[in-house]
Amino acid sequence: MSQDPQAGSSNQQPGAADRGPIVRLSIMMFLQYAVWGAWLPVAALYLTSATGDGGLGFSGAQVGSIIGYAGSIGALLAPFIAGQLADRYFRTERVLGFLLLLGGGLQWIIASQTSYEAWLWLSILYSIVYMPTLALSNSAAFANLGDNQRDFPRVRLWGTIGWIAASWSFAMLWLQEDLQLAWMPPFLVGTDVADSTSQLAQSLRYSGMISIVYAIYCLIGLPATPPKRDAVQSLAFAKAFGMLRKRSFAVLVIVSLIISTIHQVYFLQAGPFLSAAGLADSEIGPAMSVGQFSEILAMALLALMLKRMGFRQLLFIGCLCYAMRYGIWSMVELPATVLVLSQVLHGFCYACFFAVAYIYVDRLAATDIRNSAQTVFGIIMLGGGPVLGGMLSGYLQEEFQQGESMQLANFSPLWGVLAAIAACVALISLVSFRDESHAVEA
Repeated sequence: MSQDPQAGSSNQQPGAADRGPIVRLSIMMFLQYAVWGAWLPVAALYLTSATGDGGLGFSGAQVGSIIGYAGSIGALLAPFIAGQLADRYFRTERVLGFLLLLGGGLQWIIASQTSYEAWLWLSILYSIVYMPTLALSNSAAFANLGDNQRDFPRVRLWGTIGWIAASWSFAMLWLQEDLQLAWMPPFLVGTDVADSTSQLAQSLRYSGMISIVYAIYCLIGLPATPPKRDAVQSLAFAKAFGMLRKRSFAVLVIVSLIISTIHQVYFLQAGPFLSAAGLADSEIGPAMSVGQFSEILAMALLALMLKRMGFRQLLFIGCLCYAMRYGIWSMVELPATVLVLSQVLHGFCYACFFAVAYIYVDRLAATDIRNSAQTVFGIIMLGGGPVLGGMLSGYLQEEFQQGESMQLANFSPLWGVLAAIAACVALISLVSFRDESHAVEA
């Protein structure tokens, strides 16, 4: 049975006026990305900073393993854990709540660890329980919205707001003192505490607390999203992998793998880069959140842009924004203010590529495998990408680093390589991708 390209994919009528699910799902997205935004922007800085400064002194390759390989294992297992459970056996919100409760406890434990081995193995365990929740939150939203193309962007933008709120509030609560009002973001600033680098470990405990609150909310506040027990094929993830036979999905997978690789390098190197550019520890998170502000704008406009331009053009724009942002960062002689403001492009990178990709996967997938389709796609973006990103980040750092640590000038060729990769992928997406979602069999 074919679907109207402009129609939503849930059982509700397009244009449904019920605001209840939108509000509840917006809170879900806020908490989903607050869990991530509380610790990810400062993780690499904490792990790579010298032990004498309060960090853990891990090498670039070790950090790539912790943030990259560990995260990828969780994404690779997601279809077999979360996708299968939520598509066939349990309600999505219950699977979410259970995984988030476990994740909150693990984050609290990880915060007190100092050895590489402990961080690696505990991070692997954490990724196994957290990474599936990214796809499950998307599929819960898609299942309960009236018109996904119209409503999902406005729900997803609250995830961006959650990321900003967690990143800013962490800096205010743990990294600064004597806060005073300011006219520039984050609007409350103060002086860094003496042990600001060692305090970065508190970001994990903060994330853990948010995760536990989110878990409780999943069980009492989210709409019920039951599994498809009457599906013809019992292994939902097996049917989802079959989507690779569709050309558009195969092209999207290839392009997403490359983009998620260079996206991972951003999270591994942005903190040290901005620190080398002269930003204080407490300024790293707020500086990176500039991209989240533009993401709010991009997500608010996404439904209109999809209607006007379609999937192919927006995927191209998303890739092109990656090339432009990395190109600007390769010019390290620019003032730090310009480097930070160029983060505006990051919002369009995410909205025009990742958010559009999630919407397209939901449109392309049959109704009984939408959880698994999202998690299979998550294998690419959160599984393969982090592995390759960790490897690429470590290779580029070793290639261009001179001395014991990366200096500002060392980042110029690193970002230049990523800009060239993004430009090539933009061309591939423009030439090769064609929308097939108008002829989907349920």
